[in-house]
Amino acid sequence: MKNIEDEKFRRLTGVKRSPFEKMLDILREAEGLKKAKGGGKNTLILEDRLLRALEYIREYPYLFPYKSKRWGNG
Repeated sequence: MKNIEDEKFRRLTGVKRSPFEKMLDILREAEGLKKAKGGGKNTLILEDRLLRALEYIREYPYLFPYKSKRWGNG
């Protein structure tokens, strides 16, 4: 994802790179705590899992009612 222009990245994920990097940092910390307790290995790297989640939320906003209330659509 590093080779995608910033504007295309924002259109794809719905967030700019700096908040995306902050989200990754938070998830890395949480994953470190989770791994300390044990568990299976993930098939996707953390960055790809976050990208999929953001793309899903962007494609299916009607599944997340807080978004429509936030922008006055519901």
